[in-house]
Amino acid sequence: MKSFLIPPDIEFEADSLAYLKDLKGSRAVLVTGGSSMKKFGFLDKTVDYLKEAGIKSIIVDGVEPNPSVETVERGKKAMLEFEPDWVIAIGGGSALDAAKIMWAFYEYPELEFSDIIEVGSIPELRKKAKFIAIPSTSGTASEITAFSVITDSKKKIKYPIVSPEIIPDIAIIDPEIPATMPSHITANTGMDVMAHAVESFVSTNASDYTDPLALRAIDLVFKYLADAVKDGNDMTAREKMHNASTMAGMAFSNASLGIIHSLAHKIGGELHITHGLANAILLPYVIEFNYEAAKEKFEYVERFLGIDSLADAIRELNKKVNIPASFNDIDWMDFTDDDFEAVLDRMSQNALEDPCTLTNPEQPTIEDMKELYKKSFYGE
Repeated sequence: MKSFLIPPDIEFEADSLAYLKDLKGSRAVLVTGGSSMKKFGFLDKTVDYLKEAGIKSIIVDGVEPNPSVETVERGKKAMLEFEPDWVIAIGGGSALDAAKIMWAFYEYPELEFSDIIEVGSIPELRKKAKFIAIPSTSGTASEITAFSVITDSKKKIKYPIVSPEIIPDIAIIDPEIPATMPSHITANTGMDVMAHAVESFVSTNASDYTDPLALRAIDLVFKYLADAVKDGNDMTAREKMHNASTMAGMAFSNASLGIIHSLAHKIGGELHITHGLANAILLPYVIEFNYEAAKEKFEYVERFLGIDSLADAIRELNKKVNIPASFNDIDWMDFTDDDFEAVLDRMSQNALEDPCTLTNPEQPTIEDMKELYKKSFYGE
C-alpha cells in the first residue's frame, strides 16, 4: 500500500512569511545557517512577526553547508535549555535538514545519531514542539519532505535520514526570500530541483500522485531556471522556481529518488562538493545509465518537452547556467585526480548502500557506480 504525505499547511506567494504573525504558541527556536538571512533582514522580520504573535524566540545559527552531527548536538542542547513549542528553520536546505534532526533529538535526548540512520526509525515527534520550515533556496525542498541529510564528519559520509515524522507541520514558500540568492547558488539549487523531479518520475516507487508534480517541476526548471540565474530580480522566474522546488519535493518525498542522489551524497561527503552542483553534474550520466530500464518514462518526458534527448537537454541547461560538465572541471575546488582515485572504491561501495539506490530503475553493481563516478569526474 502506498501513501502520499505532505505538510498539512503550505503557505505560498509573496509575503507569506507574515503568516507567523498569527501563530499560536509561547517559545520558538529559530535555526539558520550563515549570515544571509540576517543580512537581508528576513531573520529580523521573522523575530518581529513572532513578537507580534506573543512568542519569545532564540536563534541557533551557524549551520554549515553540510550539517554535521556535532551541529545537530549543539542545536539539541539549546532547545533543551529553552524548551520551545515551535522549531522554525529558515534558510537553505542545510539549515532545514539540521533543524529537523535537532528537533528529533530535543524530543528524545537519549537518541544517538546511529539510532536514526535506518529508514523510518525516528520515533513519534510533536510531544514537545511542532516544526515550521521556511526555505531561502529553491532546491532541496526540505520544507516539504520526509528527508534530511546529515554528515558524519569522522566517517566522511553523508547520511540521508528518512522518516515521515520529520515532514514539517507548516511550510512557508515565500519567493521574496530566495530572490537574494547569488546566481551560482540559484543555478546549483535549481538543478537540484531537476534531479529531484527526474528521479522521482522514474523511481520504482512513482505513482499517479507523484508523476504530475514531477513532470510539472521538470517543465518549470527548463522554462525558468536560466531566467532566474540571469536576473535574480525576475520575480516571475523566482516564484516559478520556488514552486517547482516544492512540487518536486512533494514528488520525491513520496516516490523516493535514485542513484544520482546516492552518488552525490558520497562524493559530497568525501570531496566537499555542494549537493546541488554534484547532482547537476551527475544528472546526464545517470539518465543515460537508467534510460533503457525506464525508457517509457524518459520518452514521455521527451515528448512532453518536445526534445530528442533529456540527457543532452540537461547538458545544455547546465552549460547555460555555468555549471561544469564534469567534476574535474570545477576549477575552484582543491581536490586532485589522486584524491578522487584514493576514495573511489569507498565512495562506490557507500553509494551502492545508500537508501536512494533502492528505488533506482536500473539496479547497479559496485562496478557501475565506479564507472559512473569516473565518467562524471573525467567528463567521459
